Amino acid sequence: MTDKLNQGWNLENTYQQLPDLFYTRVKPAKVEQPALAVYNEKLAEELGLADSVFKDGAETFTGTKLPEGSAPIAQAYAGHQFGSFTMLGDGRAVLLGEQVNPEGERYDIHLKGSGRTPYSRGGDGRAVLGPMLREYLISEAMHGLGIPTSRSLAVATTGEMVFRETPLPGAVLTRVAESHIRVGTFQYARQWGNKEDLQALADYSIKRHYPEIAEDEDRYLAFLYKVADRQAALIADWQLKGFIHGVMNTDNVAISGQTIDYGPCAFMDQYDRKTVFSSIDQQGRYSYGNQPGIGAWNMARFAESLLILMHDDEEQAIPKAKEAVETYVQSVEGYWLDGMRQKLGIIDKGDDDKTLIQNLLDLLEKYHVDFTNTFRSLTLRQLDSNSVLFQSTAFKEWYEVWQDKLKNQSVSMEDAYQLMKQHNPSIIPRNYLVEEALTAAVSQENYEPFHALLAALENPYAYTKEQEKYAVKPPEQDYQTFCGT
Repeated sequence: MTDKLNQGWNLENTYQQLPDLFYTRVKPAKVEQPALAVYNEKLAEELGLADSVFKDGAETFTGTKLPEGSAPIAQAYAGHQFGSFTMLGDGRAVLLGEQVNPEGERYDIHLKGSGRTPYSRGGDGRAVLGPMLREYLISEAMHGLGIPTSRSLAVATTGEMVFRETPLPGAVLTRVAESHIRVGTFQYARQWGNKEDLQALADYSIKRHYPEIAEDEDRYLAFLYKVADRQAALIADWQLKGFIHGVMNTDNVAISGQTIDYGPCAFMDQYDRKTVFSSIDQQGRYSYGNQPGIGAWNMARFAESLLILMHDDEEQAIPKAKEAVETYVQSVEGYWLDGMRQKLGIIDKGDDDKTLIQNLLDLLEKYHVDFTNTFRSLTLRQLDSNSVLFQSTAFKEWYEVWQDKLKNQSVSMEDAYQLMKQHNPSIIPRNYLVEEALTAAVSQENYEPFHALLAALENPYAYTKEQEKYAVKPPEQDYQTFCGT
């Protein structure tokens, strides 16, 4: 048997059927002392990988030893970064290939931090251990929460120091995604390719992600609608869980509808629409409250890239494209409203639901209380007598209206609370807990807190006794995140 069969690697490289414009063949930089820091055995099993991958994983997951069938490339793309358009590309990442698992599902295997590429723009192409462990932890937590996301297969250390403000231990993250095709990929094709290049990319993307529309006469318009709907569902889900991506540039928007590129992301503790954590987002462009609107802006940029495919006369395509973007606006509101109903156990929809929901959120903001723990308390029917929110007259009035709503539904109160339990996580990756776990791993080489937190976040809806310590109200802190290299 070949090494490929023994290890379960089943790599294909269909992306390379696209014109050369879209990628450059590269080789990951080899390292002399690779070591495996963390490895996702459950994900490996889903991908069809055998235990033997783990045994020499340090070499494989740093790019020092390539799996059979891999044909590494760096992908080219562009993007609007904080509103400004620029040429980009994989500056420190390499796509090894597409793993086809035993169910026939296709996933990109992507090394992040594997060395310089033609798109590095002066950077060293390296990554450091802390941010790679952070992406591993947060992306797997997102998966546990049921939010569409790229996954993390492994983090391997390189044995080399990476120089930022201080020397830091180098590492490579192995990321798994449905694909790494971005809105910025289409912007790149529109700006630097020709119509045939753009059409090749669109047809490939449709075949890979939306094959049900491949034969549609207006498939490019249908494609726009599909991507917009996926983005609407995704961003609504972020809002429902209090997740703040932090860098919603068009190069970080996957047309698959998955969350990708975890940089300065974080979860909101105290409810505030203006919450922003990223150190570089001085104006709050990507704040929690702005995320749905930025999603619409990004979809408008995607629509602009597709106009020439929708009609030879782009002006005639604009009205239909605008309708698609407007549909996104309606959809993100609809997905969010339905999700908030579930968080409050509302099964029988009513015209007054949005007012009821908004009144509660206004109270959360007014009294500066924790977003996740408030819904956790409502779900468990445990209203802390010391809570300034729960003891306020305004909340008591709101609570009475809400309880009347639940009592008069077509289902029992128990069914309503069970629905809440399924949609309100008991725990999230609290920022202070994440930092404690990363500090222990990086500074002390103690991975126990990391693995314990990761295990707790595997099923955040379990409401187990073991999870309770991770639901403790976080300390007051001025938390700030960084893009991380």
